[in-house]
Amino acid sequence: MQTEKLQKILARAGLGSRREMETWISAGRVSVDGKIANLGTRITGREKVRVDGHLLTIQSADQIQTKVILYNKPEGEICSADDPEGRTSVFASLPGLRQGRWIMIGRLDISTSGLLLFTNDGELSHRLMHPSYEIEREYAVRIKGNVDQAVLNRLRQGVKLEDGMAHFDSIKDAGGEGLNHWYHVILKEGRNREVRRLWESQELTVSRLIRIRFAEINLPRNLRRGQWQYMNKEIIKKLRATVKL
Repeated sequence: MQTEKLQKILARAGLGSRREMETWISAGRVSVDGKIANLGTRITGREKVRVDGHLLTIQSADQIQTKVILYNKPEGEICSADDPEGRTSVFASLPGLRQGRWIMIGRLDISTSGLLLFTNDGELSHRLMHPSYEIEREYAVRIKGNVDQAVLNRLRQGVKLEDGMAHFDSIKDAGGEGLNHWYHVILKEGRNREVRRLWESQELTVSRLIRIRFAEINLPRNLRRGQWQYMNKEIIKKLRATVKL
């Protein structure tokens, strides 16, 4: 009988991302048929799986209805469920789920606005964020300062940041007046504050940053900040196909 990794099944059930589930298993929070599981545990789906002592209903991939929502994040909201400082979380505005929870696909820093995706499928989230799939992220960025061709060439070819080399796959002039100018940039990874750090490496200031596209999903013009909408089945099907699900 075919088996799957335990962390993959837990993620698919909407408990969290696969990485989060690996942390739970390592912490001894998950048992299979009464025995504490480990990261090498594989199951068929017929076993009794408990998380923190609570029995989990195991469903196959065909039984789970994958949901994805698009949220237009305003500046000032944080991409965390809890915050000691009491700042507003992006999760505060999301609709409820009967089973599982919303899992964020990537993050935006507190000063960045725009397109943010959530799903109830942890495996889908895991794959969309994995560097091997090279999912495009597109941003509209307003730059304060003098941007010449040499700067653009360096940002396309690659500059060294504190966590390694980085570059934009594409930079397009999007207009503007005076010292404030807009550009649309594309990259295929989601390192922390990468767009800002790339521009700042050239001694330039990012005064606005908006994510306008993730994979094939564009930020709708009619979706106001702080609002969300469900993605239709065709878009979800394309997303899953992009990461071979």
